[in-house]
Amino acid sequence: MNIDTRIKFRHLLCFLEVARQGSLARACDKLAISQPALSKTLKELETLLDSTLFERSKKGTTLTEAGVAFLRYAGPSVQSLREGVNSLRSGVHEPITLQLGVLSTVESLLVPEVVCRLHQRHPALVVKIVTGASAHLLAQLRVGELDLVVGRMTDSPAILGLAFEHLYSESMTLVVRTGHPVLADPQGQHNLQDYPLVLPSAGTTIRKFADSLFVQHGITPSRQRLETLSVALSRRYVQSSQAIWVAPLDAVRQDLRQGDLVELDLGMREPGGSVGLCSNPALPLTSAAQWCAQVLREVGEEYRGGHYP
Repeated sequence: MNIDTRIKFRHLLCFLEVARQGSLARACDKLAISQPALSKTLKELETLLDSTLFERSKKGTTLTEAGVAFLRYAGPSVQSLREGVNSLRSGVHEPITLQLGVLSTVESLLVPEVVCRLHQRHPALVVKIVTGASAHLLAQLRVGELDLVVGRMTDSPAILGLAFEHLYSESMTLVVRTGHPVLADPQGQHNLQDYPLVLPSAGTTIRKFADSLFVQHGITPSRQRLETLSVALSRRYVQSSQAIWVAPLDAVRQDLRQGDLVELDLGMREPGGSVGLCSNPALPLTSAAQWCAQVLREVGEEYRGGHYP
């Protein structure tokens, strides 16, 4: 079937924003258009495609099977067109850009090392880092707004239909500041509920591993908690309080090496989850994404061998 020339760029933009937001109202805010105009545009697209793309309910909008199929191609197509326009804007070719989604588990150690190596090999490369929860980043990857996503994400339902490549395994661990009272307490392991707790945000992939760590060691979690994906906030709070941080080992590896944080010895370590890179099989990898994937594999191989920066 030939492409219907009546399908316009605005149809695709509206479709992608509603798919991303899961709500007509939120999509209208992002696109700065009225809801009647958005609904009309979606109806036009569905008529042209002879398919229902969204199921509408009081809770919002969800993609139909046809909508999911169309999304695999609409997102990459719009992203490719944007890159083409940007490369020719003002008659000046733009630098090659990598758009990388980064989960909190890898933002402290892995990603800085990867970016350093990329810039050593490709001086004109622009690396744009987007951080957040796995569901949010994978949604952006699915519509072509990100080239790759890196981190722990295999337990996220949003990964279905995307391609995941394992790089290395990483454990969760409990850490405290130097001089923390629990370090001098023979019964410290049994009194952990007496101290504030820093945990990954509820519903995230690494939170499941954090919760599992407590179950494995028979520890009752504290009712006083800070829940965040921010490594910088977690580090600062733990260093200035009596809090115990359930952290990805890579996030605190350098702090442990420098003596700024101390790992609690529980006799065994959580076995670890898979850290890897995720790509959209419907979107051909850009040159920058291929370079990044290669460096990630190199660094991942070093990590598997126990060699860290």
